[in-house]
Amino acid sequence: MPEDRSETIYLDHAATTPLDPRVLDAMLPFLTGSFGNASSPHAAGREASGAVEEARGRVALALGADPREVIFTSGATESNNLALRGVARAQAHARRPRRVLTCVTEHHAVLDPLAGLEADGFEVVRLGVNRAGHLDLDQLEAELRRGLLLVSIMSANNETGGRHPIAEIGARCREHGALFHTDATQTFGKEPLDVDQACVDLLSLSAHKLYGPKGVGALYLRRKRPRVRVEALFEGGGHEGGRRSGTLNVPGIVGLGAATRIAEVDGTADAARITALRDRFEAALAAEMAGLLVMGDGSNRLAGHSNLAFPGVDGDDLLKGLPGLCASTAAACTSASLERSHVLRALGHGPDGVEGSVRFSLGRTTTEDEVDRAVRLILDGLQAMQGE
Repeated sequence: MPEDRSETIYLDHAATTPLDPRVLDAMLPFLTGSFGNASSPHAAGREASGAVEEARGRVALALGADPREVIFTSGATESNNLALRGVARAQAHARRPRRVLTCVTEHHAVLDPLAGLEADGFEVVRLGVNRAGHLDLDQLEAELRRGLLLVSIMSANNETGGRHPIAEIGARCREHGALFHTDATQTFGKEPLDVDQACVDLLSLSAHKLYGPKGVGALYLRRKRPRVRVEALFEGGGHEGGRRSGTLNVPGIVGLGAATRIAEVDGTADAARITALRDRFEAALAAEMAGLLVMGDGSNRLAGHSNLAFPGVDGDDLLKGLPGLCASTAAACTSASLERSHVLRALGHGPDGVEGSVRFSLGRTTTEDEVDRAVRLILDGLQAMQGE
């Protein structure tokens, strides 16, 4: 049986979010009675297909895109791989430069596929960042002038919440003829991004960061001005216009559509409330702790992100002493390898800052009472560690 977490304070929304009950309500019919395969020609299949296309339209609307430009996947990791490997291997791009640019603070779902392309003979340029996590746009411009096939820069960092100037990067890429991909896993549905206005050619997203189900995501793929081609990662039925074979996850896709619709209605109010809670959380801790450090750009970050460095404390040890508090010391997708943050190292922090950091991430379900209890738990935990 699942563990009772009724007293748990969940501050790890950047890793995953709880399923919104309204999303579950939208999904349930497609988990029970309306279980048709969306590729089947009969009535049950057409019903499933209609639900898929409604969700596709909802995601496209949120991006300012054409529904035909939305490809459903199993999540952002697959979307990133399809974008990066797919563009690099597409024959339509064979005469373009075999050079790709990214940033050292990207998620491993981008860094690892690019390492694979490097092994295949591509040149991969990895731009560094300053202590706030900002790219040097002059360096980007210089590399664009040398010729690039593709630039991949995330919309906002998963560990610090720091935003990149996506529209400015996109405009520079467009000017120099480079394709532009952004991993928008942390921002989709939380902050507006119009793919035409931002000159984005490919965009990855995942439902489970937006109070939707795990195991479903999407890739935006531009159809014109310019038309972007990708080679499929695997074959087997030609689904999604031949770019992503496999039986569609209809309940998951419906859930992604529902989560997107809810975000359109509630997103602005959510962001304002979550920002106020985050500021309350940090102010309460700073009032009791000298030297508390906000990692990254404290003034230009996503609403819910609070990556804090506790001086003289190991973050893992702190969290182990707080079993009722869910937070993290590394990206969820890399914690199994016990890797401490490559992001914070890239920002120039030494072992004390990296090992003493904890990422707290607030969300739609976070309450004032939870924030206040979390502060008390953390302060008590720090006091207990100092008394050992």
